[in-house]
Order: sequence, then C-alpha cells, then structure tokens
Amino acid sequence: MRNVVSISFGKDSLAMLLIMLKRGMRIDEAVFYDTEVEFDCIYTIRDKVKVLLGRHGIPFTQLRPNRCFLYSMLEKPIHKQGTERIHRIGYGWCGGPCRWGTSAKIQSIDRHCRGSNIHIAIAADERERIKQKSPYKLYPLVDWGMTEADCLEYCYNEGYRWTEDGVELYDILSRVSCWCCRNKNLDELRNIYHFLPRYWEKLRDLQSKIHEPMKGPGKSVFDLERRFEQEKRRAA
Repeated sequence: MRNVVSISFGKDSLAMLLIMLKRGMRIDEAVFYDTEVEFDCIYTIRDKVKVLLGRHGIPFTQLRPNRCFLYSMLEKPIHKQGTERIHRIGYGWCGGPCRWGTSAKIQSIDRHCRGSNIHIAIAADERERIKQKSPYKLYPLVDWGMTEADCLEYCYNEGYRWTEDGVELYDILSRVSCWCCRNKNLDELRNIYHFLPRYWEKLRDLQSKIHEPMKGPGKSVFDLERRFEQEKRRAA
C-alpha cells in the first residue's frame, strides 16, 4: 500500500516529514492542500521542501479548492437545505461552528489518498483531535511522543523559520493556520493588529464584505481594532 504524507508546512507536519526522511521511512507522495489564504511564509517553506523532496525522488502534489476560497466565503449562493431557496450569499467566516474550509480540505485529501496510508501530523499533546480511528490514517508524532513544542524546536534546529514581515509567527500565534481563520483567539488577533498590519488590512477588507462579526456580537474586526487601540492608549 502507498504511503502518503499530508503536509501543511506548519511546524507539526514539517517535523513529521523531516523525521520520516531522516529515518529513511517509505514515502510515496507528499500532499499539500492550498487553501489559498495561507501566510506567505508557508509558500516559501513549501518551495524549499519541494527541492528536498525532489532530491529524495518523492512526488509532490498540491491540491486546491474546487472553487476559489474567497468565492466560497463571499459570493457562493447557499441554498436552504432540501430546497432551491437561497438563504445567504457566501459561507462567511471559516471557523467555529462553520468550518467549511476545513471540511473541504479533509474531503479533498481523503479523496486523493483513497487506498493509501495517510500520515497525519497530530502531535502527542493534542490526541483529542483524532476523532475517528482508521487503519489507513497514521499519526507518527503520537507514536513518537512528540509534542507541539518538540516539533517547533526540531524545525528550528533544522533551519526552518516562519518569518513574516520581520516577525517570527510562532512567537505571536499559537498556530500558523490561514490568516483569516475565525478560530484565532483574541491574543492572536491583537498580535496580528500590532505586528502584521498588512494582514490586518486584509481582515478589515473581509469584514467590510461579511455582515457577521468575525468573533461574534460586538467583536467585528472593526470593534476589535477600536479595542486594541484603546488598550494601546491606556498602556502608553
């Protein structure tokens, strides 16, 4: 059976891949699902790793959404279940109870890897993310007892950094997931506002097109911006 590694180019999946290569474990293909809303440094690391994979003779496949992410977020007609009636335009923010982007990613990877073993990067200290056990879904980091902190340290030691506009992302974010993910907590959003203004402007642009506040009632991107500015003035 083929062995496929699912890699997002975040710390956990990169550590998993690098260790598998170092141990000489069989890898028949590496698969990356491009949400189209990743931080730029993810694509920089992708390009670096593609060269490494090429030296090992390992094919690399990049999957994409059937529809552009921003189209699904902002423009796609959403029908009321079981009817032809359109009850909203666009899914809106991805995250929380409506993880439509994550569902599309999982379905796409599962479809592509059908009939293969899929190596998935879930760290030893986040076993709760393993919802359904399958003989075809393997979790090497859990087997090796590697935590998220272990994975980050391993990647740093191997010379990989997630630097964006002069900022190390893992210093200010818990997860280097899509820059517009609704699951980012207030500390992460505060850090994006203060340290990554280019991405904050992107969030402002999205919020201007989505009626629903990013973090719930009274917590739109614009509300949060006012809050962060008030905090800054009080601390001055």
